[in-house]
Amino acid sequence: MRDQRQPVAAVALRPTRSPPGGPVTSTPPPGQPTYGPPPGYGPPPGYGGPGYGPPPGQGPQYGYGGQPGYGGRAGYGGPSAYPAPDGRRGFDAPPRYETGYPAPGGLGAGPESYASWGQRVLATLIDGAVPAAVALVVIVPLSLIGDLTLLLTVGGLAYVALFAFAIWNSGYRQGTTGQSIGKKVIGTRLVRVSDQQPVGFGLAIGRQLLHVIDAIPFYVGYLWPLWDDRRQTFADKVCDTVVVPAGR
Repeated sequence: MRDQRQPVAAVALRPTRSPPGGPVTSTPPPGQPTYGPPPGYGPPPGYGGPGYGPPPGQGPQYGYGGQPGYGGRAGYGGPSAYPAPDGRRGFDAPPRYETGYPAPGGLGAGPESYASWGQRVLATLIDGAVPAAVALVVIVPLSLIGDLTLLLTVGGLAYVALFAFAIWNSGYRQGTTGQSIGKKVIGTRLVRVSDQQPVGFGLAIGRQLLHVIDAIPFYVGYLWPLWDDRRQTFADKVCDTVVVPAGR
């Protein structure tokens, strides 16, 4: 009669079925060690587990989502705020130049840039009015009295005073400010052609003396400004001076 028992090994290696839907596992033979799942690895530090602090001497490290935000980029505005090599701030706009060019010497080319002949005549008459007034008030009455000694004494003092006045008015005042009393009233001034500055005491006196050439011949030099481009007399041309409106 055949033995119905099967070998133990065969029985042990027969796979067992898990309940429906479950996994199929094999039962190891008796005496063999069983192997569990491999040892698991915990989460890396910094992700919920105990992390590592920042290195000594450094500030706190920022993780993802904790980084400090950066603002928008600085826009490009006007000129740079850094000083340029010449000391100016940034790039300044180029300087603007007025149109038109003055004639040589800084004065305009036309006669309208200079005092008119009529203005010059009026200024001269005003400058001469003061000495004329003194002569009428002092000299003429003394002459009518007929006392020669008194006339010479008082008249001499009057002439000295008038001479001093002429030196002060036409020399010092006109030379340092450009204006005698007459020019001040009319609104003109005497200047050098080269730099449009007052001529100074010495040149002002020399110009007054040179007016003698304006009277020779027939006072043509005094009339010369009527057609001259710079409205100069002969004395002005010798001294290189012009008479201009006081506002220039």
